[in-house]
Amino acid sequence: MATSRTDPLTLEVVELIGTVVARYYEEYEQAAAEHSLTGAQARVLGLLSVEPMPMRRIARKLKCEPSNVTGIVDRLEARDLVERRPDPADRRVKLAAPTEKGLATAAQLRDALGFAREPLAELSVEERQVLRDLLKRMLGESLV
Repeated sequence: MATSRTDPLTLEVVELIGTVVARYYEEYEQAAAEHSLTGAQARVLGLLSVEPMPMRRIARKLKCEPSNVTGIVDRLEARDLVERRPDPADRRVKLAAPTEKGLATAAQLRDALGFAREPLAELSVEERQVLRDLLKRMLGESLV
């Protein structure tokens, strides 16, 4: 049976997701500001701390224009948090990659995000896996 988008449970879930997202972004902006970064700069730095990537992939992940990412990376590069380097797989492509200072800053940012980390710590591994899988399913992502 299909669920109505206006049934009370669906509305409650949507409201809770909105609250979680708002609190996460509020905390992220606060942590970023402590490092004199914007939230967008902090998110780019966080992505790059996982793996260096080309600007187009950063833009896809952040759902924004590549030209916006170029400006963000320029500002991070000016602060010695990010560098551009050739992609070993395709020398025509430049990868944005964190510097040592950038990796340290990204780690400090992650450590400052108590809201995202603390409630999840209360969930078992199995509960976190179920939550992850449900969120991926909502986003239409593969569960592989």
